[in-house]
This record gives sequence, structure tokens and C-alpha cells, in this order.
Amino acid sequence: MFRSFRNPTVCAVATLAVALCSTSTSRCDDWPHWRGPARSGVVHEDSGFDRGAWPPGKPLWTDTLGLSGSAPIVADGRLYTMGWKDNREWVYCIEAGTGKRLWTQSYPCPLYGRKSEGDKGLYSGPSSSPSYDKRTGHLFTLSTDGDLNCWDTKRSGRRVWGINFYQAYDVAQRPLVGRRRLRDYGYTTAPLVYGDWVIVEVGDDEGNLMAFSTRTGNRIWASESKQPAGHSGGLVPITVDGIPCVAVLTIRNLLVARLDKGHLGKTLATFPWVTDFANNIATPIVDGQSVIITSAYNQYSVARLEVSRHGIRQTWKAPYAADACSPVLHQGRLYLIRQGLSCLDYQTGKLIWRAPGFGLTASCVVTSDHRLVIWANRGDLVLVESSGKSPGAYKELARKPRLMKSDAWPHIVLANGRLFCKDWNGVLMCFQL
Repeated sequence: MFRSFRNPTVCAVATLAVALCSTSTSRCDDWPHWRGPARSGVVHEDSGFDRGAWPPGKPLWTDTLGLSGSAPIVADGRLYTMGWKDNREWVYCIEAGTGKRLWTQSYPCPLYGRKSEGDKGLYSGPSSSPSYDKRTGHLFTLSTDGDLNCWDTKRSGRRVWGINFYQAYDVAQRPLVGRRRLRDYGYTTAPLVYGDWVIVEVGDDEGNLMAFSTRTGNRIWASESKQPAGHSGGLVPITVDGIPCVAVLTIRNLLVARLDKGHLGKTLATFPWVTDFANNIATPIVDGQSVIITSAYNQYSVARLEVSRHGIRQTWKAPYAADACSPVLHQGRLYLIRQGLSCLDYQTGKLIWRAPGFGLTASCVVTSDHRLVIWANRGDLVLVESSGKSPGAYKELARKPRLMKSDAWPHIVLANGRLFCKDWNGVLMCFQL
């Protein structure tokens, strides 16, 4: 049974962020899907540091939305996010500038996926982030229990269609990989809107990847690869020798699958990458035909790979790692966080500098004024100079510690002059930069 709530008040669109952006040489963008406009953690807007105190003393607004590792997205003046409470998963539409709830939808859902196993003291509720289709106004969400839903944002979030992967495909529990205990965290990967398809890592014996019609929910194709799903945050488009493809870190390898007519879902290349506890979590970075992957535990490394239609070649591998923090590439430097922030040379993998003060929980955005905005630990909001501005050493510009009472698992979001910070408990803060 679905529940729908709509705020009857007609809300005016906030204009403050637009005014601020117009005074800067940077551009303000929406954040319509996982990891931002370019799916890279790099944005076209500046940090706001040169305009005064950073961040402002108080949030513009705050809300509490239920347990979740799901990061928000921002599109057309609205913020969309997810949370879990009262044995239901909730989808929220919030006016980004004011924090006013415009509508909510909810449906019955367990706190953990039905085949989940292990580490339940570290996460709960939805982990996947929503994705927005600007052409149709449809919003796609994926629950921890495998509910893929399409919502019509122009009609107060009316449900257009939905499917549960466990019910439709009897998806098996993830197997034991590596040398330690079995782990299954349910569904974690954000849906990828690609033209008329929404592509999802289902992890079934009918296909690791499946593409569904954005309008009807009918399945269009399934991938040749039948690997179980990894635990990463998202899929990444990549073009290889002129061939449109998608890259995903499955439970056992980096998979690059074709998206061209006549070869839909066919495997173009794979690269083995097995991590204990099935902890292939960080989203791959795509730079042309190069891909960066990383994980901890037995791997404890980051690797640069070169993809061609003939296979995948490793360019370098370095002894630095990230857990949940997907790395960010900016101006020839690679930034990743695990028990500290590491800055590496992208061409060689050599360490440029490293700094303590960050644990396993972290995400990062690089701004147009060449600064890193880091969201870490239990709500530490930190601003750091990039290597381009401070090539010899780590330089911290500002730190606002312990804004939250739980871990800052959800990815930080910077969109239209506003910074959105969320924690595992579902507390969401908006700062005007």
C-alpha cells in the first residue's frame, strides 16, 4: 500500500541562490543524480569561501527524514531524497531553498534487504540515491529491498510503475567472496537514466545489469554478465573506441558493458577485483577511456586502468584506498579518503601529500575555485585547498566539526549555491554559500 502526502500551500521558487551565482564567475548547476552533474564529484560552482565565513553560522534549514545512507539529489529547484521510518521507506520532495516539504510517498519496506547479512550496526534504510529524468520529470528510486519505482514529480509523486527484483527474479543472496565472512547489504546502486532506459545493477543470473523502459517499466535488455551485484553507489557511462558503454564494479570485477544497437548488454571488457566482505563500494571514476577503482581490506589499493575494445590494461596500482568515499579527479590529482586524505599524481599514482583527521565515513566535492569540500566522520564539514593551490602540503581552510550525531554516510551535495549535508539518522542540513 502506498501513502501520498502533499503540502497544499503553493510555494514560490527561491531566488537567493541564483542571485549569488550571478555575482560569481562560476556556474550554478543542478545535482540530478549520483555524484553530481558529471557523475564525478566535480562541480562548476565555487566554494563561497572568498565571500565570508565558511560555512555560514547556521543552516538555512534543517529536516529529519528517517534512517538512510541515501544521498539527496537536486533538480529544478527541488530536492529529492529517501529515508526509513515506521516500517516504510519514504521518498521526499522538498523545496531546496526553503526546506518546505512539497510531497512525500511511502511504501512498506524492511529496514534491511530480505537477504541481507552482516554489519547491521553500520547501516540501515535505503542506501541507493534517486535519479531524475529532466525530460519527463520522472524520479527513479531503488529501495534496500529491491523496489525500483518510477514517480511522476509533476503529479505530486504519483507512482507510474514499479518492480521488486527479489519477487520478479528471485535474486540470490550475494555469495561469499574473499577470505572472510559473507556480506550482503541489499541494493545500494543508484539507477542510471540513459535515454529512454533506466539501467540498474540487479545482480541476477539473468543479468548483472538490466535496462527498463523509463515510461513503462518493461525490461528492454539484460547484460551478458551474470555476476552478483557489488555494493557501489552508481554506474558510470564510458565511451570506448567510439562504443557507448557503462562501467560498474560488480562483486568480482570491473565490468564494462556495451550500450550500442545490436550489442546491448554485451561484455566489452572485465578486470578482476575481489575485496573481502564483498566491499567493492567506491564508484569507479571515468576519465576518457581510463577508469579508477579502489577498495580496502585485502586489496587496500587504488588502480588506474586503460580500457579498449581489446581488454583492460593496468597502468599503475598504489597502496592507498577508499571505502565508501568515491575518489575525485581534478587537474591531474586524485583525492581519496580512508583514515586520512590522500592526494596522488594521476599519471603515476605517487603520493603528493597525505593528511589525518578523516575516518572511513567520507565524501568529497571539488569546486570551481579549486577547493575540496569534505563531509566526514560524524558531521565534520571541512574545506581544503586542492593540490593546485597548495601543491606541497595539505592546507585546511575551515572546519565545522560534529554537526551530526551519527555517521555522515550520505554523499555531500553542492547545487545552486547551496550545500546539503545529511547523516545516517536522516538529519538533513542546507547551508547557503
